[in-house]
Amino acid sequence: MKQQVADIISTKNIWPHYSKNNVSLTKPKDDTLGKDDFLKILITQLKYQDPMQPMQDRDFIAQMAQFSSVEQMMNMSKEMTSLRHNMGTASSMIGKTIEWSEFDQQGQSVRYSGEVHAIVMKDGIQYAQVSDWFVPVDNILAITVASAGSGEGDEQDA
Repeated sequence: MKQQVADIISTKNIWPHYSKNNVSLTKPKDDTLGKDDFLKILITQLKYQDPMQPMQDRDFIAQMAQFSSVEQMMNMSKEMTSLRHNMGTASSMIGKTIEWSEFDQQGQSVRYSGEVHAIVMKDGIQYAQVSDWFVPVDNILAITVASAGSGEGDEQDA
């Protein structure tokens, strides 16, 4: 009996199956080249170039320009993704009632409320548009579901 159990249990079946085939299947494959990969390729080119025929200045400048373009496109992509996420979150306020406060001419804090009609981006700042008011999203104090009789831009007691 012991021999049969030993045949069933083998060293090939140790958790989590460290077989080369299994390990290669678990690695995520990322085929995208980033700016670090681009620099590694450029350094490798410089390292192994023929000393009798080195890379021409114009070739090196062209590759550096490509690197700069790749870096700027990656930065732009990151910023666009960030903007898309921010606008998506802020756009959920459309149709809801927000509350915010501002200082009047006497320096007193006055609380306002109104229904958001649009989200506007200007100079990198998001604004919730309530009638003719443009309220910075960072200044919003409360967000509620708009009621049927809500007065847009109504002044409330502080």
